[in-house]
Amino acid sequence: MRKFPGNALSCSIASLAAVTLILGSTALPLPASAFSQLNPPAPQAKDAAQQKNEKPIEQALEAPANNALPMPDPLINKQAGQSSGDASNANKSVEFLFDIDKAPEPVKKLRAAIVEAAASGDLERLRPLMNIGGGLKQTQVTADDPGEDPIKTLHDLSGDPDGIEILSILLDIMSTGFAHVGQGTPDEVYVWPYFAEKDIKTLSTPEKVDLMRIVTAGDYADMLEFGGYNFYRVGITPDGRWKFFTSGE
Repeated sequence: MRKFPGNALSCSIASLAAVTLILGSTALPLPASAFSQLNPPAPQAKDAAQQKNEKPIEQALEAPANNALPMPDPLINKQAGQSSGDASNANKSVEFLFDIDKAPEPVKKLRAAIVEAAASGDLERLRPLMNIGGGLKQTQVTADDPGEDPIKTLHDLSGDPDGIEILSILLDIMSTGFAHVGQGTPDEVYVWPYFAEKDIKTLSTPEKVDLMRIVTAGDYADMLEFGGYNFYRVGITPDGRWKFFTSGE
């Protein structure tokens, strides 16, 4: 066998390695970044839903132009302008309404102010609406002491230290239909919720659903035993005075 000198073998190996390196480098793929720079992807158009969702949260929470807080329609929402009577309440001159536009303008205005104040979470926002210090014209919240501060009373009645619970109840009540009671008499008043003026035993199934948006099934069972609606209710006079916000019969 023919032997190569040691230095010749080393030279051959080095030359072969150099050639391999040169040939290998030409076969290496271009970096991904370089390819993307030569062929940038076409921008994709955003669909309308995606563009809508990119609105700033401040714009999404922006109040309506008329500063009126939107409210859910009553569950028992009949055709616009339609009202319903109740044979069991015929002698009490009661009309049940589900369209706030059927109420006088002063009533609509006060209801909107009550809704806005309740939704704010600040119990004190109700104070200027209650005619506090106005004697018999002050909003009644209990039957015990008509001269007491109604805001303090509501605060004490709430199940939390900030009065949030009572404001939530008020907001729920004002989102229902309402009853027009005593039309044409000195005691004429608009009452929320409407089933406060109904025979609790004759409520339809949809009306029971509407009621249980405000009270529990246990409360409803107690009302059946009691003989009538006995949770919170609101009364507003035709001239836009907040007459009462009380619980009981």
